[in-house]
Amino acid sequence: MESRNLPLYHLVRPAAGDDPHPPLLVLFHGYGSNEEDLFGLTPYIDPQFLVLSTRAPLTLMPGMYAWFEIGFTPDGRIAVDDVQARQAAQITAQFVEQATRAYGADPSRVIVAGFSQGGTMAALTALTRPDLVAGAAVLSGIVPSSIIDELPNREALVGKPFLVVHGTNDQVVSIAHGRASRNFLSQLGVALTYREYPMAHEINLDALLDLTEWLRTLKVEG
Repeated sequence: MESRNLPLYHLVRPAAGDDPHPPLLVLFHGYGSNEEDLFGLTPYIDPQFLVLSTRAPLTLMPGMYAWFEIGFTPDGRIAVDDVQARQAAQITAQFVEQATRAYGADPSRVIVAGFSQGGTMAALTALTRPDLVAGAAVLSGIVPSSIIDELPNREALVGKPFLVVHGTNDQVVSIAHGRASRNFLSQLGVALTYREYPMAHEINLDALLDLTEWLRTLKVEG
């Protein structure tokens, strides 16, 4: 299947089977990576999903892209550029909306997932446009509290499935960020599945199994 002309460059893993409107999984990579990274997970993802792996719009250098610029607080924690993150979330939401139509996916079974900075984008896409997304997976990412505090439609988030997985040994995005994401999302009343493992900044086997099982559940429930 060839990729469509949409707001973000992306790779396509077609859905298997004869479902005319398959569930859709949209993947967002981390800072300094590209669309090839998470596309490597597709052999482990339920084949009935149509999978689109996107490329972030900001070019850092050839082959390396980002969703927004990052900085660091005095205590060494990652600081999110809220303005750029909001702008990026508008782009990802536009992509999800257009991709759902362009590929004929089931709009009630659209899932977004991302690793690291891509996890932030998955969360922001679902939080700012819950009408477009049936669930979001945040793998070793950050959900910025300053953006959560300004959400436009909290009622639409109640019961929305979220998966958050983080490593206790993560030296890039500390476990404190994962636990903060857990706490903020819990306050919103989403259907939260939270897991933490003794892993670094990575998607280990446990995290992958959590993701694939969570996706299978949403595929059926959509």
